[in-house]
Amino acid sequence: MPLLTTENQLSLILPLAKPAAVRAFLRPLIDAMVAYSINTVARQAAFLAQIGHESGQFNYVRELGGNAYLAKYDTGKLAAQLGNTPAADGDGQLYCGRGLIQITGRRNYELCGLALDLDLIGKPQLLEQPAYAALSAAWYWQNNGLNELADKGAFDAITRRINGGQNGRDDRRAIWSRAGQILKG
Repeated sequence: MPLLTTENQLSLILPLAKPAAVRAFLRPLIDAMVAYSINTVARQAAFLAQIGHESGQFNYVRELGGNAYLAKYDTGKLAAQLGNTPAADGDGQLYCGRGLIQITGRRNYELCGLALDLDLIGKPQLLEQPAYAALSAAWYWQNNGLNELADKGAFDAITRRINGGQNGRDDRRAIWSRAGQILKG
């Protein structure tokens, strides 16, 4: 049984989220958390904190930045690490960060698509829809061992796995604290 059950809870956890976004994401989040065993206060609080920060509290399901910014994913070392083709062919822009945890790069789109039974290579924008944005985040969460880190309270380690550093640490921790209190009831 999910601990997150109401729009009111989600609005209290993510107070900057617009009411329409809270309505749109509540059911997909619950379904995704059930599907990927994000089923304790510790796991849900950490998950909601991370997706809350990464999505700007549901304001963004696509990475910010124009074509020039996203070109960093198109060629070179970073592009290769993400599984994008080595040519300057627009892979960086096509497979930019999407979803609530910002799935980025052709390889990650392919793996996520296989797991969710979606053609994310042909239709990467599917990750901008609430159901797939939530499922992709939960898939990423489980695929990267983040339930186990949440069980240990290793919040900074979770942030490093998602973000590569501690970007937005204070915001993530504030949401985490709020979520823990609200989910405990």
